Amino acid sequence: MENNYQPEQQPAKRNSNVIYFLIIVVIALLGTDVYLYLQKNKSDTKIVYQNDEKTRLQTELDSLEAQIEQVNSVKTKMTAELQAKNDSLVAKIRTLRVALAKGKLTKEELAKAQEDVKQLRYFVTKYTADIEELKKQNTSLITERDTLKTNLQTVSEKATTLEKQNQDLSAKVQEASALKVATSEVIAYKIKSSGKESDVTKAKTAKKLKISFTLAANSVADKALHDVYVRVIDPSGNLLTQDDSGNFTADAQEQQYTYKTSIDFRDDGSAYTIDWINPAPFTKGNYTVLLYADGFTMGKTSITLK
Repeated sequence: MENNYQPEQQPAKRNSNVIYFLIIVVIALLGTDVYLYLQKNKSDTKIVYQNDEKTRLQTELDSLEAQIEQVNSVKTKMTAELQAKNDSLVAKIRTLRVALAKGKLTKEELAKAQEDVKQLRYFVTKYTADIEELKKQNTSLITERDTLKTNLQTVSEKATTLEKQNQDLSAKVQEASALKVATSEVIAYKIKSSGKESDVTKAKTAKKLKISFTLAANSVADKALHDVYVRVIDPSGNLLTQDDSGNFTADAQEQQYTYKTSIDFRDDGSAYTIDWINPAPFTKGNYTVLLYADGFTMGKTSITLK
């Protein structure tokens, strides 16, 4: 009788199950290690990326700050608007530096810093362009100012030249319009008690000088009354004066006159006579009589008394 007894095979089956279980556990542990390794690598990569990006952004800020400093080194006089923009950009760079100096940045913080630097680059570029335009405008204004100064100097020089020409012309016209003696003579007279006058040649009997003259034709001279100044120089070279003698200007210098009167000039060849009574006795010698009118010497004559 055959008897098949099999209970001894059960331990082998249990051992096989244990082995399978251990294999599954090992595989799970390996999977966990692989997952953790991959996660660690991913985290390390993320940290490296963040550090590299922070370094790049800091370098970008250095570049922007250097660009602003270079623009400002030109010492261009900025408008209030550009000065405010400059201050705003400098403050923004300072704020971003503080943000990047933090130990770690979250993904959102890093993204915001990237966007801020991007916008900052745009504003710095625009600011630089505005400064360059301002420099061009200043250069243009300086050129225009220098041109105006040159033109003004040229105009001023021309005006000075014209003024001098006008003065010269005016002086010439004034001199041309001044009266000039054509003929002249002077005669000494004595005055009798009856009032009758007679000419004399001796100094001790002479009392007055009668100056007679005619004037040269002058179409540009005013046909009107002209002041005439008489200067009488005695034999010693002294100017004879009287109590009412004053000063006048002729030939660009101030002088004292002996006697002053006026004549009516009509440019018709008329003859004129001026009587001058000497308040003091005449002395022997030569007397010079000078006539002036319109700021110039009109003529000269003389007489010798014995």
